[in-house]
Amino acid sequence: MHCHNNFSNYRSASSYIPFDCGVSIGDQLEAASKNGIDVLFVTNHNTLDGYCKMVEYQQNHHKFKNIKVYPAEEVTIHNKGHIIAYGIEKEIRSGMTLGETLDEVRRQNAISCAAHPFAVSNGIREKALLCDMIESFNSNNLDHFSNIVADRFARENGLVTIAGSDSHIESTIGRCINIIEAENNLDTIIEGMKHGKFKVDRADYATKREVFDHAHYILSCSKSLLLDYFSEQHPRFFRAAKWGLNSYTSNPDRRLWSTLGGLGLYLTKRASKKVNIKGYDPRVFEQRSWRTLISLSLVP
Repeated sequence: MHCHNNFSNYRSASSYIPFDCGVSIGDQLEAASKNGIDVLFVTNHNTLDGYCKMVEYQQNHHKFKNIKVYPAEEVTIHNKGHIIAYGIEKEIRSGMTLGETLDEVRRQNAISCAAHPFAVSNGIREKALLCDMIESFNSNNLDHFSNIVADRFARENGLVTIAGSDSHIESTIGRCINIIEAENNLDTIIEGMKHGKFKVDRADYATKREVFDHAHYILSCSKSLLLDYFSEQHPRFFRAAKWGLNSYTSNPDRRLWSTLGGLGLYLTKRASKKVNIKGYDPRVFEQRSWRTLISLSLVP
């Protein structure tokens, strides 16, 4: 219900960190086949290209003919929140308001889902009530509090729930599995979504190692663009940035980088607890600033 392939690359708003996923269409289908997945919604960021190319790929690779691939898109709205649109025929433009995005989903007789609604940086939080479904469990929410609050919110409001692998690397494809008793065609599955016939069969977290592997892919692929950014915007820090990026990308398992990665996850968990459990203003997340994250995390 929530997975990406390399067609998600260059679909974000960032010009210097444009890489999102390194999984090829062939590897994605191979992993789906090994996990016994017979329905796959491809939810690339702000594009249907990956879905279209996967259907084309299947036609030339008979071994994957039993996997039904259906169209979907993870749409970035104006405040950087994410909405998944299932069963669309036409790509939905990013950057619109939540209301405009949901109107477009309805115009296409599709289904909207609030992706990772209480995540630290890209959830729509309580506005998930406006969507048809809510992702009550997301494998990448390693802070745990985001999922705890999403699940509680869904139960309190009687929302239709799904679990999402949010897979950006091959090993996490199928980390979450949903079951629906329906004929395996798009119209019937969409109708089942509308009536809440989904059942979460598996909902497991990504590992820290997998999160770090994804980060390494993003930074190693974006290294030259990041160095251009530092050269132009922060020339005083260029040499330090060059050393850091070269050191990290060549040896990501070095103790320094694993320690910093662990610290980042710890700070994220602290910040999530402050907002999702203790009631701090969630708008601090919209800045997506490490300075803000660290400051919030250190508050008693």
